[in-house]
Amino acid sequence: MASRLNPYISFTGTAQQALDFYQEVFGGEAVVNTFAQYGEAPPGFADKIMHGMLETPAGFTLMAADVPPGMDHTPGSAISISLSGDDEAELRGYWEKLAARGTVSVPLERQMWGDVFGMCTDEFGVVWMVNISDRPS
Repeated sequence: MASRLNPYISFTGTAQQALDFYQEVFGGEAVVNTFAQYGEAPPGFADKIMHGMLETPAGFTLMAADVPPGMDHTPGSAISISLSGDDEAELRGYWEKLAARGTVSVPLERQMWGDVFGMCTDEFGVVWMVNISDRPS
C-alpha cells in the first residue's frame, strides 16, 4: 500500500453521527470500532467510536473518533478540510449537504482569483472549504 495522508477528526460523543452524515454527503462505506471492541472502555464509552473510517467512491478517506475522557477537544480551531476540482455538479452537491445544517462563512460564489469558492462549518464543527475551478485539472 502506498502512503496516504487522511484527515482524522475528533468528536465529543458524536463520531458515529458525523460518519453517518459524511457517508450521506460523499457515499462510500464506513467501518467503525467501538471502545468496547478493544477491551475495557472508559465509563459511558462502550458504544463510542475508538476508530472510524469512511472511504468514498471518489477516493476520499475520512477518519474519526470520539475523544476519550482526559483529552482536550476544540472543534474546528486548527484545521479545515478542502475539497477542490473542476466537477462543478459534484462539488456543489457536497457543498449543499455540508452547509445545509451548518454555518456559511463565505458563500459559494465566484472569487477574485476566478474560481467559485465557499467556506462553511458543518453541524459537527468541522470547517470545509470548497473550490470549483473553471480550469480542468
